[in-house]
Amino acid sequence: MAEFDTAHVRNIVLLGHAGAGKTTLAECMLFEAGLTSRRGSVAEGNTVGDFHELEHERGNSIFSKLMHTRWRGYKINILDTPGYDDFVGEVLSALRVADTGVMLLNAVGGVEVGTDVIWQYTERFRTPMLFAVNKLDHDKADFDRTVQEAREHFGRRVVMVQYPLQTGAGFHEIVDVLHMTLYKFRDTGGKPEKLPIPEGDRTRAEALHRELVEAIAAVDETLMEHYFDKGELEEDELKAGLRAAMIAHELFPLFCLSAERNMGSGRIMGFIDNVCPSACELPAPVSKSGEKVECSAEAPPCVFIYKTVSEAHVGDLSFFKVFSGTIRQGMDLVNESNGVVEKLGQLFLMEGNKRIPVQELVAGDIGATLKLRNTHVNNTLHARGKNYELLPIEFPAPNMTVAIEAVKKGEEEKLASALHQLREEDPTLIVEVSPELHQTLLHCQGDMHLAVARWKIEHGQKLEVRFDRPRIPYRETIRSSAEALYRHKKQSGGAGQFAEVQLRIEPWYEGMPDPAGLNVRGREVLELPWGGQLAFYNCIVGGAIDARFLPSILKGVMEKMQEGPLTGSHVRDVRVSVFDGKMHPVDSNDISFKIAGMMAFRQAFPEAAPQVLEPVQQVEVLCPDDLTGAVMGELQSRRGVVEGIDSEGSFRKINARVPLAELHDFSSALRSITQGRAKFSMHFADYQPMSFELQKRLTEAYRHHEMEALA
Repeated sequence: MAEFDTAHVRNIVLLGHAGAGKTTLAECMLFEAGLTSRRGSVAEGNTVGDFHELEHERGNSIFSKLMHTRWRGYKINILDTPGYDDFVGEVLSALRVADTGVMLLNAVGGVEVGTDVIWQYTERFRTPMLFAVNKLDHDKADFDRTVQEAREHFGRRVVMVQYPLQTGAGFHEIVDVLHMTLYKFRDTGGKPEKLPIPEGDRTRAEALHRELVEAIAAVDETLMEHYFDKGELEEDELKAGLRAAMIAHELFPLFCLSAERNMGSGRIMGFIDNVCPSACELPAPVSKSGEKVECSAEAPPCVFIYKTVSEAHVGDLSFFKVFSGTIRQGMDLVNESNGVVEKLGQLFLMEGNKRIPVQELVAGDIGATLKLRNTHVNNTLHARGKNYELLPIEFPAPNMTVAIEAVKKGEEEKLASALHQLREEDPTLIVEVSPELHQTLLHCQGDMHLAVARWKIEHGQKLEVRFDRPRIPYRETIRSSAEALYRHKKQSGGAGQFAEVQLRIEPWYEGMPDPAGLNVRGREVLELPWGGQLAFYNCIVGGAIDARFLPSILKGVMEKMQEGPLTGSHVRDVRVSVFDGKMHPVDSNDISFKIAGMMAFRQAFPEAAPQVLEPVQQVEVLCPDDLTGAVMGELQSRRGVVEGIDSEGSFRKINARVPLAELHDFSSALRSITQGRAKFSMHFADYQPMSFELQKRLTEAYRHHEMEALA
């Protein structure tokens, strides 16, 4: 039988900008509960959470970690997440299975960009949230400014449960306006002394208490009636009302903390088990088919895989949440995605990198298992006959792309295997083998994300790789019309080949009039696989070319459009009108007309004012107000066009259109000029014509490359 039932399991995720103190808080929680005999330090590289060799090297969290602790009859699963936006996939997977988020705010930096970015995801998941203002013992800590910024960014729903009597080196007293108690800590932290609130602070504490009570009562009519009747709410009513408000995403209580000195963590843990909801108190998740998955230990088992880690000499370790039922060691469950039956050979609780075997886990709990051969992130496992499939985690699009290849020849298969393993562990990494660019592309979130991928390949797979700039998928089109006639004639003793094709090419756009001076007999508008369109018109009069040869001419044109004459890029948005030609009763065939069509198009294209189009990205940068000018200057230096600037609290959101060719190292440049205080995202916008000078430089480089290839 499981040690804790569903109602006594709490799943929390620690969130915040890099350096907010998430890993240090997790250490306090483990230490306060007596699960560790000493608190580890990030600086010393001996924390339970940041155990990975790479994290020791870099001095910050890179992967999300699962830990657990016991506190006053409750089990608290702790998901510690990295703060850099490059590792947003780790944050999203943890948020997907957490029941409460703990957002740490740095009292020195206030609400930072990373906090704002993460908050958008908590809004998407509707995660119950609480805030903890950390580092109040720092000389530059500013509690009031941090609270003000939190309310500017996240609304008046941020309600103060605590405030410090002093900040800086003298920080050791916290006023709790929910309990109306003063917590006084020793210099070494730990369990505080509970004292009456000093008379000089009584007025402020009572005002904040009334503000908190009114905020709780405002979200529940019954509580509001009780408050009006009695002028106060009982402690149990406050807790129940606060829990309901958190579940409804209406209130976000705020606490005080110095994780470094272990002051305030115990109170937060008490609030987590006393007030924060368990999984069975939250709205039941809905499967893809619309069926509710009730969080009950007696329901049919349903498990969601949110993370996979490959361990040397062990295999894949799959992390999961039990959304319903009770799972036991040795149980068979069906993977809804592929129908494969998986056996849960072993079940574990996790404490960083330490696995603790258990026999069973109940609904609401989080654990791990080994060697699920056909199960991956976002897969749902369920009992036979139930057919649950939970909604997947939606990971963000990548912001950076590089070309990757093995340094040594003959290791291409080994590289492919390594990239497949990377993708299994990190769904935000996308691997693409591009036949157009003749490169293997690795799409990622930024330069730090890329550095971690490289480290895994070189250290985990013992494979040396080379990164390069990806080629740009340019497009070619035309700006005027041109005509060409091509005769294909070949005689080699046996059956000959003969075809003559005369055609006109023009720029194509939707709704344009029919070609002037030609008799249109048929038309076809094709959506090209690489974007844009090809309009193919049959304007043959008098049977000069039999209709059965027109598909061959189209095939020849399409084949040439895959490699334009200017840069070897795909051609788009062209109208081709075949209006004359000749054929031979014996020697004309499909291959002859395919060649003739291809060569006629090739001859006409350079005469039609050819134009190179380049892909343009829509870029959105979120940065502090004082860095707006520097960021705009960086975008403009990359041929970017700033389209607008919006305000988001104390941040500025810059929207710009920037050519993809200029964005290769934008992630590292932005981090450098803003000291990591800005975030960006981008997506494809459209293709735009290049300037004459850039086009000339590009076409000359292509011709030079072609001549070298022929030499």
